[in-house]
Amino acid sequence: MSDPLSNGDRAAQVDQWVARAKEKAQRYQEMQSAVGRVSVTESSRDGLVTVTVDSAGNATDLRITDKVRELSGEQVAAAVLTTLRRAQARLPERLGEVMAETIGDDQDTIDTVVGRYREKFPEPEEPEAPADPGAQRSLGQLEEEPPPAPSAPKPPKSKPPSRPKEDSRGDDGDEGFEDRSFLRRG
Repeated sequence: MSDPLSNGDRAAQVDQWVARAKEKAQRYQEMQSAVGRVSVTESSRDGLVTVTVDSAGNATDLRITDKVRELSGEQVAAAVLTTLRRAQARLPERLGEVMAETIGDDQDTIDTVVGRYREKFPEPEEPEAPADPGAQRSLGQLEEEPPPAPSAPKPPKSKPPSRPKEDSRGDDGDEGFEDRSFLRRG
């Protein structure tokens, strides 16, 4: 019985397989390069904070307007972190677009990478509104803070136990422990 494929047919198939592998490797290199250039910029809802993140989710640019001078440090920090998380949460979608443009025929790889980014950078939860709608304020609005509630009196601090005084022999009470201490007499 003769071989259904001649040596020439096998060589042609191997050549095609090698050509497809090279082309696929080239597309993956292009994808890797394109993914490395991805960045996402997000601004806070009131426009006070703008954050840019790279494809790894690292902040590469942070812009804060002078209006934040009217805010507390806590409010500014919350605005920065919320905006950062929103920018990071947009990465999976953007990376999926870039990957589809370069390796669109490999949906399993796209789904895997995008899924991992979604796990790492989930959609941020919106801050809960206060129970009293009148008490809600945006970052741009300042109100007088209510005075802090009086706290319960703190118990007096207890003194640490005093160290035993040396007796007349010069013994400081650590007999038998000198080999366990990191402090030694010279």
